[in-house]
Formats: sequence, structure tokens, C-alpha cells
Amino acid sequence: MLTRLKLTAIRDQLDTLLDQAARADMTLREALQLLCAAEVAHQNERRIQMGMSIAKFPCVSTLEGFEFEAQPSIDPKQVRGLSTSRWVANGDTVLLLGPPGVGKTHLAVALGREAILRGYSTLFASATSIVTQLVWAHAEGRLEEKLTQLGKPKLLVIDELSYLPLEANAAHLFFQLVSRRYERGATLLTSNRSVAQWGGVFGDAVVATAILDRLLHHSHVITIRGDSYRLKARRKSGLVRDTTALAAAT
Repeated sequence: MLTRLKLTAIRDQLDTLLDQAARADMTLREALQLLCAAEVAHQNERRIQMGMSIAKFPCVSTLEGFEFEAQPSIDPKQVRGLSTSRWVANGDTVLLLGPPGVGKTHLAVALGREAILRGYSTLFASATSIVTQLVWAHAEGRLEEKLTQLGKPKLLVIDELSYLPLEANAAHLFFQLVSRRYERGATLLTSNRSVAQWGGVFGDAVVATAILDRLLHHSHVITIRGDSYRLKARRKSGLVRDTTALAAAT
């Protein structure tokens, strides 16, 4: 009967759980609560594992593993506030802006993982991958299908937007995606350029303005200023000289 009801955690741990209840001299109600708690914990673990798999994160990054002291321009309270995922529930936008190597992708993955822990479906993809999917779908007459697919996750994480300029057609397709998700699903974007420079990224100031109008309406912006973690590591190892000291020497 437990198999038929798909209560596999209770089924697999039944003897152990009943022994535990007997040793604790539990009432029937307390024993039932123990059994249900075991099942809920098991199903929640499976949900999280499946959510992490579907999200397609490129790495395992957590907020606990982020070195806030290495990036003093970031307000830890703001990031921890975002970790509650209220912004995901509200369908807001988070923009992580800053030069390469300062931890934008780390934070994006960490916030995406927090969203999954709180029960929100999440998908991670690079901006290049998203645009390529849209262009191919448009060429094959399946754009509506692709927009519907990308509109389903409660949180869509788009990494590395603006590293490469978009062609006009691609920019218009990206605008359709942003419009589809506007006030319906949350979006997190990382970019190495300030929003003031996005006109050049999309190749059309009008399209860029329309995209930003939707993204910034309900948004949380984190601008990271500082050196790349990789450059810091190389400086420590002596492979790269400190740019400030080099400029002073010249």
C-alpha cells in the first residue's frame, strides 16, 4: 500500500521508524507525525535534487562560499536579503554588473540555488545560448514554442549578457523574451557593462530602452567594483605585477 501511494520513504524506513516510535513510547498521533516527517523530508530532498539538475548550473556555488571581504563594494545585507527569494516570488529582476572575474556568476548560481531550496523552478543559461536558441527557433518557425519554454521557469538566470554585441534580429528576439517574462517570472542577469552602455550591446537604442524599461521596473541592481579573483591570485603568485605599482614605477 505504501508503494501504491508512492510513500517510498516510509516504506523503506518502516521498521526503523516504528522501532523509534516504540522506544520513545509515542502515541499513535506522534508516530504518524514521525512517519509523515520522514516522507516529507525525503520528497523535499528529491525535489531539490531534481531542481538542481534541471537548472543546469555550470558549477556548485553558494553564498557561504562567496568572499564578501574580497569585494567590499558589495553590501552583504543586500545579497542576504535577496537570498530569501522574495524577489523571485514577486517576479522582479536582479542585475549583477561588474568587470569579468569579480564573482557575478558565483552570486548568480548561489541565488539560483537559494530559489530552488525555496521551491522555485530555475533555469541557468548563458546569454549566448539563450540568443542562439531564440534565433534557431525563429528560423524553424518555433519561436512561440521556445518563448513559452523559457517563460515557464519562475527564475531565469542569464549569464554574461553584453560580452558580445547582438545583431538587430537577435536583439528584437531577446526583447520578446523579456516581454514574455515581464511581471510573470523573475530574471537574473549578469553583465560586464553598465546599463548605460546596453544601447551598443543591442545595436539599437530604442530596443535597449524597451528592454531596460521592463527589466528595471521592479529591479535590484548590484554593481561590483574591484579586481578579478583570478588576477588577485596571479598577483599573489608573482605571475602578474600589481597595476598600481607598475603605473607608479613608470
